[in-house]
Amino acid sequence: MTKLNVKPTRMELTRLKRRLVTATRGHKLLKDKQDELMRVFIGMIRENQALRAEVEKDLHESFQEFLLASAVMSPELLEQAVAYPKESISVDIEKKNIMSVNVPVMNFIRKLEGDEGSLYPYGFVQTSSELDDAIAKLYGIMSKLLKLAEVEKACQLMADEIEKTRRRVNALEYRTIPELEETIKFIVMKLDESERSTITRLMKVKDIIRKEA
Repeated sequence: MTKLNVKPTRMELTRLKRRLVTATRGHKLLKDKQDELMRVFIGMIRENQALRAEVEKDLHESFQEFLLASAVMSPELLEQAVAYPKESISVDIEKKNIMSVNVPVMNFIRKLEGDEGSLYPYGFVQTSSELDDAIAKLYGIMSKLLKLAEVEKACQLMADEIEKTRRRVNALEYRTIPELEETIKFIVMKLDESERSTITRLMKVKDIIRKEA
């Protein structure tokens, strides 16, 4: 095990002992943070999987509705019906702090909020009910799609933070703390040797004085 390149003095020993206490406490805090991050991350992964399965199912049903609409309407009429939407939708993004990680919180903002008719950018005379159902179902999926994007981004950010925390924990556990312990052990050994040498010299001096007396 490697040790730090320091002078084996009592002052250095005291300083390293303080560093060891701080590093040990920091390791415990980071380890606890890593465990909590993993717990939250696993919950997010499960939510993401369930939400993705639900979105894929709803999208499949919506596409089936569009296929039915295209079967009873001409391609030109279908394209003309959806070419000029009435509704304008933007996304408001805020941040939420989870275990020191700023994850996004997304919400749709509709220009024509409350006007359900704005979802349908066409008159109902030449269009089919299948097209109405397809658009209504697709609109209902949009909030789930936004939530899915929010959760997936949060999972990515949490995974990055877990990896950073893991590297810090490993650096403290396998490098910093062992190096400090090894250096402290080395300094204690050197100080003990120096103390024994001093005692031996003092005893020799005492013997010499006693013989000369």
